[in-house]
Amino acid sequence: MTEAIRPEAIRDDSSRPATRREHVPLGILYMVGATSVFAMSSATSKWLVDIYPVGEVLFTRSGLSLIACALVILPQTGLAVFHTSRRRDHVMRTLSQTFSQTCLIIAFSLMPLASAVAINFSAPLFTTLVAILLLKEKVGFVRWFALIVGFIGVLIVTNPGAETFQIGAPFALANAMIYGSVTAAVRGMTATESAETLLMYQLSLITVFFSLMLPFGFTIPSWWDAGLMLFNGITNAIGQYWWTRALHLAPASAVTPFFYLSLLWAALLGYLVWGDLPTLGLMVGSAVVVGSGLFLLWRESLRR
Repeated sequence: MTEAIRPEAIRDDSSRPATRREHVPLGILYMVGATSVFAMSSATSKWLVDIYPVGEVLFTRSGLSLIACALVILPQTGLAVFHTSRRRDHVMRTLSQTFSQTCLIIAFSLMPLASAVAINFSAPLFTTLVAILLLKEKVGFVRWFALIVGFIGVLIVTNPGAETFQIGAPFALANAMIYGSVTAAVRGMTATESAETLLMYQLSLITVFFSLMLPFGFTIPSWWDAGLMLFNGITNAIGQYWWTRALHLAPASAVTPFFYLSLLWAALLGYLVWGDLPTLGLMVGSAVVVGSGLFLLWRESLRR
């Protein structure tokens, strides 16, 4: 986190439109880190949503994330981080993320964490489709191969059946579709916006949007649960920055295969927290997923 947010980089990127420089290997590393902390945040959110209203969990997570990021970014940039000519795009992007995150939290409350994560793995396919149709990105055979092989690995892990499609499945699928579209949209905005500008606008606006859900339910948390909410906000803040930074450094179709690594973290947390034992399909499929991702990393490194 310290290396990613260097004062000099923040000041330079936020005070003027960002100049995007391709750095695929570093973008991949940011995405890998983002998946790990997002998994921790997802597990914490699932735990909290069993006790507290959906709106409260979403608001506290985004609000605390906003505070954490503001404490790091604003002392270095001041209000210059909010200078942009694309406010409408920021609002539309945040609205889509509001719906996406709401669907995901609802899915967590209605089905096991692993099932929700498994369905969410269709998101990279939507990202690639949007990137091709709207952003005109060139997706070569290697990237298509990595995406397809990665998705096959997901199918091996989940062994789709009637038990996978529970009542929360439509919400998980809706999140995957919206997430995939947002991923490609973020990539398009990085041509003019810095990672810090994208992050601060997103967290500021999404906190306001989630606050509108508070009148429908709010419960005073215990001290222990308040600590969990704080942890949830901090891990989400780190994940949001790394995720945005990954898309700032590399094409969406290059980094999204590594989103599959969320499966490993979800399996580990599922075992540690809920006692879900890994199956043979999980281990074999995970090997396929990780292998496809590492192959893409090796291929991109050779190209550069």
